[in-house]
Amino acid sequence: MVAALELYLDTDATRRIRVLWDALESEGVQSMRSLLEQRHRPHVSLAVAPRFDPERVAAALRGTVVAAPLRLSFAHAGQFVGRVLWLGPTPTVELLAHHARVHDRLAEAGIALVEHYRPGRWVPHCTLSMRVPNALMAAAVRRCLEVLPLEATVVGAALTDHARDICHPLP
Repeated sequence: MVAALELYLDTDATRRIRVLWDALESEGVQSMRSLLEQRHRPHVSLAVAPRFDPERVAAALRGTVVAAPLRLSFAHAGQFVGRVLWLGPTPTVELLAHHARVHDRLAEAGIALVEHYRPGRWVPHCTLSMRVPNALMAAAVRRCLEVLPLEATVVGAALTDHARDICHPLP
């Protein structure tokens, strides 16, 4: 498992993504709803690490509004190697600047982060499934396209480490 700094979406966007999770499940695709005993919440991760110390991260981000009220326009579906399916928000100047600001604060504090979440490499996304069978990928992508475009506002943030049962809200 990994630890993540997650941005949470408004009620309507969260509801629409959960409906999409259900639609994927009806197609035989295990969605994020099934993961972690249904404690998983639709989100966009700003940073990922093998492990986080919540107090150290909170200290590094002191004075930073992690849950900035960013507007996200999810306009595409994508797939990462390993059968991971996701919805992607348009990478706006505001979103990328916020991501870089958070990473700069964490890096200044010496907090080690997963390389592909660093500025310049990060692909903003909301994971829908981590195990889409190859034979079902086309149907799963079609389901995703049915909900797009999807407008959302960031309304909260937390540092999570599900392996250690940590969910530490951030401002």
